[in-house]
Amino acid sequence: MIFERISTDFRRWREQRRTVAELSRLSIRQLEDIGLAPYQIEDAARGKFRR
Repeated sequence: MIFERISTDFRRWREQRRTVAELSRLSIRQLEDIGLAPYQIEDAARGKFRR
């Protein structure tokens, strides 16, 4: 049970890091096109972004 939780948390963290990396490669213009500013990348990756 505890191993499953750790594994799930690690996968979620890894996916968030991957999302941050991918969004960070975009230009400011591209981010604006999808409705994000550079400072909102972390929140968007965590699913806590609101427009």
